[in-house]
Amino acid sequence: MRLQQSLPVERVGGGRQRLDARDILARYGTFLALIALIVVAALLSPRFLTPVNLMNVLRQTAIVGVLGIGMTYVILTAGIDLSVGATLALSAVLLAGTLETTGNIVLAMLVAVLAGMAVGLGNGLGVTLGRVQPFVMTLGMLGIARSIAFLYTGGEPIPVLDRTFLTLGIGYLWRIPIPSLIFIAILVVAALALRYTPFGRAVYAIGSNEEAARLSGIAVGRVKTLVYIISGATAGIGAIMYCSQFASAPPIAGEGYELDAIAAVVVGGTSLFGGQGGVIGTFFGALIIGILSNILNLMGVSPFAQPLAKGALIILAVLIVGRGRRG
Repeated sequence: MRLQQSLPVERVGGGRQRLDARDILARYGTFLALIALIVVAALLSPRFLTPVNLMNVLRQTAIVGVLGIGMTYVILTAGIDLSVGATLALSAVLLAGTLETTGNIVLAMLVAVLAGMAVGLGNGLGVTLGRVQPFVMTLGMLGIARSIAFLYTGGEPIPVLDRTFLTLGIGYLWRIPIPSLIFIAILVVAALALRYTPFGRAVYAIGSNEEAARLSGIAVGRVKTLVYIISGATAGIGAIMYCSQFASAPPIAGEGYELDAIAAVVVGGTSLFGGQGGVIGTFFGALIIGILSNILNLMGVSPFAQPLAKGALIILAVLIVGRGRRG
Protein backbone atom coordinates (compact mmCIF):
# COMPACT_ATOMS: atom_id res chain seq x y z
CA MET A 1 0.00 0.00 0.00
CA ARG A 2 2.82 2.38 0.80
CA LEU A 3 4.43 1.66 -2.51
CA GLN A 4 1.17 2.22 -4.35
CA GLN A 5 0.59 5.48 -2.54
CA SER A 6 4.11 6.79 -3.11
CA LEU A 7 4.14 6.31 -6.86
CA PRO A 8 1.40 8.83 -7.71
CA VAL A 9 3.09 11.44 -5.48
CA GLU A 10 6.37 11.02 -7.34
CA ARG A 11 4.60 11.21 -10.68
CA VAL A 12 2.64 14.29 -9.70
CA GLY A 13 5.73 15.93 -8.30
CA GLY A 14 7.78 15.11 -11.38
CA GLY A 15 4.94 16.22 -13.60
CA ARG A 16 4.73 19.55 -11.84
CA GLN A 17 8.45 20.12 -12.23
CA ARG A 18 8.31 19.42 -15.96
CA LEU A 19 5.22 21.56 -16.37
CA ASP A 20 6.84 24.45 -14.51
CA ALA A 21 9.96 24.24 -16.69
CA ARG A 22 7.90 24.21 -19.87
CA ASP A 23 5.78 27.07 -18.63
CA ILE A 24 8.89 29.15 -17.95
CA LEU A 25 10.20 28.27 -21.41
CA ALA A 26 6.94 29.31 -23.06
CA ARG A 27 6.68 32.56 -21.11
CA TYR A 28 10.28 33.72 -20.98
CA GLY A 29 12.05 31.72 -23.68
CA THR A 30 12.42 34.71 -26.02
CA PHE A 31 13.90 36.92 -23.31
CA LEU A 32 16.31 34.20 -22.22
CA ALA A 33 17.32 33.64 -25.84
CA LEU A 34 18.00 37.38 -26.20
CA ILE A 35 20.25 37.39 -23.12
CA ALA A 36 22.10 34.31 -24.37
CA LEU A 37 22.58 35.87 -27.81
CA ILE A 38 23.98 39.08 -26.27
CA VAL A 39 26.49 37.06 -24.23
CA VAL A 40 27.56 35.04 -27.28
CA ALA A 41 27.83 38.19 -29.43
CA ALA A 42 30.00 39.90 -26.81
CA LEU A 43 32.32 36.88 -26.71
CA LEU A 44 32.57 36.61 -30.49
CA SER A 45 33.33 40.27 -31.17
CA PRO A 46 34.83 42.90 -28.84
CA ARG A 47 33.19 45.59 -30.99
CA PHE A 48 29.66 44.40 -30.22
CA LEU A 49 29.28 46.11 -26.83
CA THR A 50 30.73 49.45 -27.97
CA PRO A 51 28.21 52.32 -27.62
CA VAL A 52 28.38 53.16 -31.33
CA ASN A 53 27.56 49.60 -32.37
CA LEU A 54 24.75 49.21 -29.83
CA MET A 55 23.15 52.44 -31.06
CA ASN A 56 23.41 51.15 -34.63
CA VAL A 57 21.66 47.93 -33.60
CA LEU A 58 18.82 49.91 -32.02
CA ARG A 59 18.48 52.14 -35.08
CA GLN A 60 18.54 49.24 -37.54
CA THR A 61 16.01 47.25 -35.49
CA ALA A 62 13.47 50.06 -35.37
CA ILE A 63 11.96 49.67 -38.85
CA VAL A 64 11.51 45.90 -38.64
CA GLY A 65 10.21 46.32 -35.10
CA VAL A 66 7.53 48.80 -36.16
CA LEU A 67 6.48 46.53 -39.03
CA GLY A 68 6.45 43.63 -36.59
CA ILE A 69 3.98 45.41 -34.30
CA GLY A 70 1.43 45.71 -37.10
CA MET A 71 2.19 42.16 -38.18
CA THR A 72 1.55 40.94 -34.61
CA TYR A 73 -2.00 42.30 -34.69
CA VAL A 74 -2.65 40.50 -37.99
CA ILE A 75 -1.13 37.19 -36.89
CA LEU A 76 -3.04 37.26 -33.59
CA THR A 77 -6.23 37.01 -35.68
CA ALA A 78 -4.69 33.98 -37.49
CA GLY A 79 -3.95 36.10 -40.57
CA ILE A 80 -0.75 37.11 -42.38
CA ASP A 81 0.39 40.22 -44.25
CA LEU A 82 2.97 39.58 -46.95
CA SER A 83 2.54 43.05 -48.44
CA VAL A 84 4.17 45.18 -45.72
CA GLY A 85 7.51 45.48 -47.52
CA ALA A 86 5.87 46.60 -50.76
CA THR A 87 3.52 48.88 -48.82
CA LEU A 88 6.58 50.50 -47.23
CA ALA A 89 8.04 51.06 -50.70
CA LEU A 90 4.84 52.63 -52.04
CA SER A 91 4.50 54.87 -48.98
CA ALA A 92 8.17 55.84 -49.24
CA VAL A 93 8.05 56.96 -52.87
CA LEU A 94 4.82 58.88 -52.30
CA LEU A 95 6.38 60.56 -49.27
CA ALA A 96 9.50 61.51 -51.22
CA GLY A 97 7.46 62.74 -54.17
CA THR A 98 5.22 64.87 -51.95
CA LEU A 99 8.20 66.29 -50.07
CA GLU A 100 9.99 67.10 -53.32
CA THR A 101 6.91 68.81 -54.75
CA THR A 102 5.58 70.70 -51.71
CA GLY A 103 8.44 70.84 -49.22
CA ASN A 104 5.87 70.18 -46.48
CA ILE A 105 7.23 67.53 -44.09
CA VAL A 106 3.99 67.01 -42.17
CA LEU A 107 1.97 66.58 -45.36
CA ALA A 108 4.53 64.14 -46.78
CA MET A 109 4.46 61.99 -43.65
CA LEU A 110 0.67 62.08 -43.58
CA VAL A 111 0.59 60.91 -47.21
CA ALA A 112 2.89 57.99 -46.34
CA VAL A 113 0.72 56.80 -43.44
CA LEU A 114 -2.53 57.24 -45.36
CA ALA A 115 -1.11 55.32 -48.33
CA GLY A 116 -0.19 52.47 -46.01
CA MET A 117 -3.64 52.50 -44.44
CA ALA A 118 -5.25 52.45 -47.90
CA VAL A 119 -3.30 49.31 -48.81
CA GLY A 120 -4.26 47.78 -45.44
CA LEU A 121 -7.91 48.62 -46.06
CA GLY A 122 -7.72 46.86 -49.42
CA ASN A 123 -6.24 43.79 -47.74
CA GLY A 124 -8.85 43.83 -44.99
CA LEU A 125 -11.80 44.16 -47.35
CA GLY A 126 -10.43 41.42 -49.58
CA VAL A 127 -10.07 39.06 -46.63
CA THR A 128 -13.41 39.87 -44.96
CA LEU A 129 -15.83 40.79 -47.77
CA GLY A 130 -14.12 38.96 -50.61
CA ARG A 131 -13.31 35.97 -48.39
CA VAL A 132 -9.89 35.66 -50.01
CA GLN A 133 -7.32 33.79 -47.94
CA PRO A 134 -4.97 36.27 -46.20
CA PHE A 135 -1.90 34.64 -47.75
CA VAL A 136 -3.31 34.98 -51.28
CA MET A 137 -4.78 38.45 -50.75
CA THR A 138 -1.65 40.01 -49.31
CA LEU A 139 0.59 38.23 -51.81
CA GLY A 140 -1.43 39.79 -54.61
CA MET A 141 -1.31 43.18 -52.89
CA LEU A 142 2.47 42.84 -52.63
CA GLY A 143 2.69 42.76 -56.42
CA ILE A 144 0.22 45.60 -56.86
CA ALA A 145 1.89 47.96 -54.38
CA ARG A 146 5.38 47.23 -55.67
CA SER A 147 4.30 47.74 -59.26
CA ILE A 148 2.68 51.11 -58.44
CA ALA A 149 5.91 52.18 -56.72
CA PHE A 150 7.90 51.33 -59.85
CA LEU A 151 5.41 53.08 -62.13
CA TYR A 152 5.41 56.20 -59.95
CA THR A 153 9.20 56.51 -59.96
CA GLY A 154 9.98 55.09 -63.39
CA GLY A 155 12.24 52.61 -61.63
CA GLU A 156 14.52 55.34 -60.26
CA PRO A 157 15.00 56.27 -56.59
CA ILE A 158 13.71 59.64 -55.42
CA PRO A 159 16.28 61.53 -53.31
CA VAL A 160 15.24 62.95 -49.95
CA LEU A 161 17.27 66.08 -49.21
CA ASP A 162 15.37 67.95 -46.50
CA ARG A 163 17.80 68.14 -43.55
CA THR A 164 15.07 68.67 -40.98
CA PHE A 165 13.29 65.53 -42.12
CA LEU A 166 16.54 63.52 -42.18
CA THR A 167 17.02 64.31 -38.49
CA LEU A 168 14.22 61.81 -37.76
CA GLY A 169 16.34 58.98 -39.10
CA ILE A 170 19.88 59.93 -38.09
CA GLY A 171 19.32 62.15 -35.05
CA TYR A 172 19.42 61.40 -31.33
CA LEU A 173 17.23 62.40 -28.40
CA TRP A 174 18.56 61.81 -24.88
CA ARG A 175 21.47 60.00 -26.60
CA ILE A 176 19.06 57.42 -28.04
CA PRO A 177 18.39 57.15 -31.80
CA ILE A 178 15.10 58.86 -32.66
CA PRO A 179 13.84 55.83 -34.70
CA SER A 180 14.25 53.66 -31.59
CA LEU A 181 12.19 56.10 -29.53
CA ILE A 182 9.47 56.06 -32.19
CA PHE A 183 9.51 52.25 -32.09
CA ILE A 184 9.19 52.20 -28.29
CA ALA A 185 6.36 54.76 -28.32
CA ILE A 186 4.38 52.71 -30.84
CA LEU A 187 5.15 49.55 -28.86
CA VAL A 188 3.72 51.03 -25.64
CA VAL A 189 0.53 52.18 -27.36
CA ALA A 190 0.08 48.84 -29.12
CA ALA A 191 0.67 46.84 -25.93
CA LEU A 192 -1.79 48.90 -23.91
CA ALA A 193 -4.41 48.64 -26.67
CA LEU A 194 -4.09 44.86 -26.80
CA ARG A 195 -4.27 44.43 -23.04
CA TYR A 196 -6.79 47.00 -21.87
CA THR A 197 -9.24 47.74 -24.68
CA PRO A 198 -12.26 45.83 -26.02
CA PHE A 199 -10.61 45.91 -29.43
CA GLY A 200 -7.54 44.11 -28.07
CA ARG A 201 -9.68 41.46 -26.41
CA ALA A 202 -11.59 41.02 -29.67
CA VAL A 203 -8.32 40.45 -31.55
CA TYR A 204 -7.38 37.61 -29.19
CA ALA A 205 -10.90 36.18 -29.27
CA ILE A 206 -10.96 36.03 -33.07
CA GLY A 207 -7.57 34.33 -33.19
CA SER A 208 -8.59 31.79 -30.57
CA ASN A 209 -11.96 30.88 -32.11
CA GLU A 210 -13.44 33.06 -34.83
CA GLU A 211 -16.86 31.42 -34.81
CA ALA A 212 -17.18 31.69 -31.04
CA ALA A 213 -16.15 35.35 -31.27
CA ARG A 214 -18.85 35.97 -33.87
CA LEU A 215 -21.49 34.26 -31.74
CA SER A 216 -20.47 36.36 -28.74
CA GLY A 217 -21.32 39.53 -30.65
CA ILE A 218 -17.88 40.63 -31.87
CA ALA A 219 -17.90 42.33 -35.28
CA VAL A 220 -15.33 39.95 -36.71
CA GLY A 221 -15.15 41.51 -40.16
CA ARG A 222 -14.65 45.00 -38.78
CA VAL A 223 -11.93 43.93 -36.34
CA LYS A 224 -10.05 41.93 -38.97
CA THR A 225 -10.19 44.85 -41.40
CA LEU A 226 -8.85 47.16 -38.70
CA VAL A 227 -5.85 44.94 -37.97
CA TYR A 228 -4.83 45.07 -41.64
CA ILE A 229 -5.26 48.86 -41.60
CA ILE A 230 -3.00 48.96 -38.53
CA SER A 231 -0.44 46.84 -40.36
CA GLY A 232 -0.58 49.24 -43.31
CA ALA A 233 -0.21 52.24 -40.99
CA THR A 234 2.91 50.76 -39.38
CA ALA A 235 4.30 50.18 -42.89
CA GLY A 236 3.69 53.88 -43.60
CA ILE A 237 5.53 54.82 -40.41
CA GLY A 238 8.30 52.44 -41.42
CA ALA A 239 8.52 54.30 -44.74
CA ILE A 240 9.05 57.58 -42.88
CA MET A 241 11.86 55.99 -40.88
CA TYR A 242 13.37 54.41 -44.01
CA CYS A 243 13.45 57.63 -46.02
CA SER A 244 14.87 59.65 -43.15
CA GLN A 245 17.62 57.09 -42.54
CA PHE A 246 18.73 56.45 -46.11
CA ALA A 247 17.90 59.87 -47.66
CA SER A 248 16.30 58.09 -50.59
CA ALA A 249 13.09 56.39 -51.64
CA PRO A 250 13.79 53.62 -54.16
CA PRO A 251 10.93 51.47 -55.48
CA ILE A 252 12.77 48.40 -54.13
CA ALA A 253 12.64 49.77 -50.58
CA GLY A 254 11.48 47.26 -47.97
CA GLU A 255 12.25 44.24 -50.12
CA GLY A 256 12.33 41.23 -47.78
CA TYR A 257 11.16 43.27 -44.79
CA GLU A 258 7.95 41.27 -44.62
CA LEU A 259 9.98 38.15 -43.85
CA ASP A 260 11.99 39.92 -41.14
CA ALA A 261 8.77 41.25 -39.60
CA ILE A 262 7.19 37.79 -39.58
CA ALA A 263 10.42 36.38 -38.13
CA ALA A 264 10.36 38.94 -35.30
CA VAL A 265 6.76 38.03 -34.49
CA VAL A 266 7.36 34.27 -34.57
CA VAL A 267 10.65 34.42 -32.66
CA GLY A 268 8.81 36.62 -30.15
CA GLY A 269 6.48 33.74 -29.37
CA THR A 270 3.27 34.72 -31.19
CA SER A 271 1.47 31.70 -32.60
CA LEU A 272 0.87 31.63 -36.34
CA PHE A 273 -2.48 30.01 -35.55
CA GLY A 274 -3.61 33.15 -33.71
CA GLY A 275 -4.82 33.94 -30.22
CA GLN A 276 -1.45 33.66 -28.41
CA GLY A 277 1.40 36.13 -28.09
CA GLY A 278 1.79 39.89 -28.06
CA VAL A 279 3.84 42.89 -29.10
CA ILE A 280 6.24 42.71 -26.14
CA GLY A 281 7.45 39.37 -27.46
CA THR A 282 7.78 40.95 -30.90
CA PHE A 283 10.00 43.65 -29.37
CA PHE A 284 12.40 40.99 -28.08
CA GLY A 285 12.12 39.07 -31.34
CA ALA A 286 13.08 42.16 -33.35
CA LEU A 287 16.09 42.70 -31.09
CA ILE A 288 17.16 39.08 -31.61
CA ILE A 289 16.91 39.44 -35.39
CA GLY A 290 18.81 42.76 -35.27
CA ILE A 291 21.58 41.46 -33.01
CA LEU A 292 21.96 38.30 -35.09
CA SER A 293 22.36 40.34 -38.29
CA ASN A 294 24.79 42.69 -36.55
CA ILE A 295 27.06 39.97 -35.19
CA LEU A 296 27.10 38.19 -38.55
CA ASN A 297 28.20 41.45 -40.18
CA LEU A 298 30.88 42.04 -37.53
CA MET A 299 32.23 38.54 -38.13
CA GLY A 300 32.33 39.10 -41.89
CA VAL A 301 29.79 36.40 -42.72
CA SER A 302 28.64 36.55 -46.33
CA PRO A 303 25.26 38.25 -46.87
CA PHE A 304 24.25 35.18 -48.86
CA ALA A 305 24.69 32.98 -45.79
CA GLN A 306 22.88 35.25 -43.34
CA PRO A 307 19.34 34.17 -44.34
CA LEU A 308 20.39 30.62 -43.44
CA ALA A 309 21.06 31.69 -39.85
CA LYS A 310 17.78 33.62 -39.66
CA GLY A 311 15.83 30.68 -41.04
CA ALA A 312 17.39 28.29 -38.54
CA LEU A 313 16.59 30.73 -35.74
CA ILE A 314 12.91 30.90 -36.74
CA ILE A 315 12.58 27.10 -36.85
CA LEU A 316 14.35 26.73 -33.51
CA ALA A 317 12.14 29.38 -31.89
CA VAL A 318 8.95 27.73 -33.11
CA LEU A 319 10.14 24.33 -31.86
CA ILE A 320 11.15 25.57 -28.40
CA VAL A 321 8.27 27.93 -27.69
CA GLY A 322 5.71 25.59 -29.27
CA ARG A 323 6.90 22.66 -27.20
CA GLY A 324 6.72 24.76 -24.05
CA ARG A 325 3.11 25.77 -24.80
CA ARG A 326 2.05 22.22 -25.59
CA GLY A 327 3.50 21.18 -22.26
